[in-house]
Amino acid sequence: GRSNHYVWTSLLLVWITCVPYTSMTPIISQSKSLQTGSTALLRGLVEGQRILSRAKRGWVWNQMFVLEEFSGPDPILVGRLHTDLDVGSTPIKYVLAGEGAGTIFAINEITGDIHAMKRLDREEKAEYTLTAQVTNRDTDQPLEPPSEFIIKVQDINDNPPQFVEGPYRASVPEMSQVGTSVTRVTATDADDPVYGNSAKLVYSILEGQPYFSIDPNTAIIKIALHGMDREMREEYLVVIQAKDMGGHMGGLSGTTTVTVTLTDVNDNPPKFSKSKQNFVIPEELGIGKPGGKVKANDRDIGENAKSTYNIIDGDEKDVFEITTDAQTQEGILRLKKPLNFETKKSYTLKVEAANIRFDPNSGVPFKDTATVKIAVEDSDEPPVFSKPTFVLQVDENAPINTVIGTVTARDPDVTGSLVRYFIDRHTDLERQFNINVDDGKITLAKPLDRETDMWHNITVTATEIRNHSQISRAIVAIRVLDINDNAPEFATEYEAFLCENGKPGQVIQTVSAVDKDDPIQGHYFEYRLLPEMLNNPNFTIKNNGDNSISVLAKHDTFRRQKQEMYFLPIIVTDNGNPPMSSTNTLTIRVCGCSREGIVQSCNVEAYVLPIGLSMGALIAILACIILLLVIVVLFVTLRRHKNKPLIIKDDEDVRENIIRYDDEGGGEEDTEAFDIATLQNPDGINGYLPRKDIKPDLQFMPRQSGGPNGVDVDEFINVRLHEADNDPTAPPYDSIQIYGYEGRGSIAGSLSSLETASSDSDQNYDYLREWGPRFRRLGELYSVGESDKET
Repeated sequence: GRSNHYVWTSLLLVWITCVPYTSMTPIISQSKSLQTGSTALLRGLVEGQRILSRAKRGWVWNQMFVLEEFSGPDPILVGRLHTDLDVGSTPIKYVLAGEGAGTIFAINEITGDIHAMKRLDREEKAEYTLTAQVTNRDTDQPLEPPSEFIIKVQDINDNPPQFVEGPYRASVPEMSQVGTSVTRVTATDADDPVYGNSAKLVYSILEGQPYFSIDPNTAIIKIALHGMDREMREEYLVVIQAKDMGGHMGGLSGTTTVTVTLTDVNDNPPKFSKSKQNFVIPEELGIGKPGGKVKANDRDIGENAKSTYNIIDGDEKDVFEITTDAQTQEGILRLKKPLNFETKKSYTLKVEAANIRFDPNSGVPFKDTATVKIAVEDSDEPPVFSKPTFVLQVDENAPINTVIGTVTARDPDVTGSLVRYFIDRHTDLERQFNINVDDGKITLAKPLDRETDMWHNITVTATEIRNHSQISRAIVAIRVLDINDNAPEFATEYEAFLCENGKPGQVIQTVSAVDKDDPIQGHYFEYRLLPEMLNNPNFTIKNNGDNSISVLAKHDTFRRQKQEMYFLPIIVTDNGNPPMSSTNTLTIRVCGCSREGIVQSCNVEAYVLPIGLSMGALIAILACIILLLVIVVLFVTLRRHKNKPLIIKDDEDVRENIIRYDDEGGGEEDTEAFDIATLQNPDGINGYLPRKDIKPDLQFMPRQSGGPNGVDVDEFINVRLHEADNDPTAPPYDSIQIYGYEGRGSIAGSLSSLETASSDSDQNYDYLREWGPRFRRLGELYSVGESDKET
């Protein structure tokens, strides 16, 4: 009868040559919509087995279909969907949904056949989950619930092994034992490692035998040959192959390279190229200078090739030393003592070269020795002084040409040339000494003063007569011996202070002396007062026994009013031969002191106060002087402001003043003694006054007035204005208008420039002199106006 279930039929394509049917284990899982005991499913299983036996291909009824990955291009049948409702009378349609539905997998709506339309690669996606459903072809209504099934992509061997980390580099010490591990390589295979042998790898060496071997399973590369020497061959290239399918035929393979470097070990000793080596060294070679080089070659490298050199035997080993050059690994022979061809002409040394690192087998360093023969070459040597430094003495009072001492030098050569002596004048700039060129006697050329220079260091040169280039030098230190030629004197300029209330016997000052001379037995000074001061009634001296004295007061009646300052001459004599003495004066000031004896005042106040003027009187006198100065200042100020304007301007009065200036100067403020009646008196301007500051180019005749007294002012001004406009030599005329009334409510005040002259404000025009020569004349005129005002 008709059932509500449908049967899923999967067609598994199995290639008989690759995968036998007997090796496959089908997986059967039940569908959520497939009930146990379904007769339709049993019929499908029997039908599938019958078809499989005929076509050598398997029909598997389950919900996990296995399909081998393939690369196309033709579509391949995956399986067939079938339901019991498909009896021919019902129009049904098979619908496929899920991963890859419509793109990778396509279904025949009528037959239910599922085909793979594109390449399936397990390494990209191993399985797909899809959903199948049966619907009515006409109405698209589902006839059965949807059912889910899985298509699993079965792996095939389509990926070769790959060495992701290759190529490799490795190192191993030379002379390593057979079986010593070098390195390990790793290859990966993208095929399924759990299915078949597609990902089972086996390793082998294609190149690098017989030096190396590799474990086929672990891929560990090892040493296969004994005695691999780095000095013979340092680097090896090994080719490694990895093959899948367990190494069987048909498997895929991949290769990589391993560069193996043998690292150095100290297995070679240093070796001199010659067991006997010869050098020729000139006898003038300086101390510490290199005389020759030896080298022991070592086939090792790095620290294993480093060696040190030593002189282990030979005659007079102390004459030479050998050091190691860290850069070139050479042994450098140097002089420790000067050579002398006349004394010894050759040397034989035994030199040893030893590695710094020990031999790994014996525990001692590798060594080698060589014999070095050194021949001394004769050279023309400079003269040699009997001593490198000469110390001479001379008295500071020695006369000119006194022989101070002698220096000697000789030529060490066999020929024995004569020697001449000279003083290096760079060390004797004042030419205080001379030297005999033949015998080396040093004499005095100028007088010496020990107190100026106690030592004189000069350089004497000795030169061969036959070869002036051979020069040697010696230092001569000349010490100037002291004589008693300086008198002692006070150690400092003393100034003693004596208290008025001091007691008799009070120590006023302790005095000591110094002497520029330096006697061997030391200084001893004797102090005494002048003979005429022995009975001094005020002061006396006492010897302290340490080359110093104390000055004492004899009484307590010292007063500043009587005598402010005392002078006490003291004679100081030394113990030289002959003795020298000098007279030094001690200044003693009388001061006012406190009861504790502390000096308080030694100035002129001590003379002023006792006269009878108190401090209050002094303040009163000072106040009077200040008051007098204030009165004088007020008087001068009033005199400067005593002049007042002569014209009383009314706010309602408007007049026009015209001022004629015979000379520039005064400016706007020069309005005093002005009378407008002058403008109306033609007789007052009969003469023409030219400008005083410039010389006119043209000379005009003086203007004559043609009107009688009482001429109209307006006409007079117009005439003068016309003449001024046409006369290039006429001085400028100021036309000044004074507006006494500017309107009510104006906050600007008067704009009159003439009114400023009558104001209380003082204007300083000294800045005009600072504007340069062009304004100098103007500054003088304004300065004159200011001085006139003050007077």
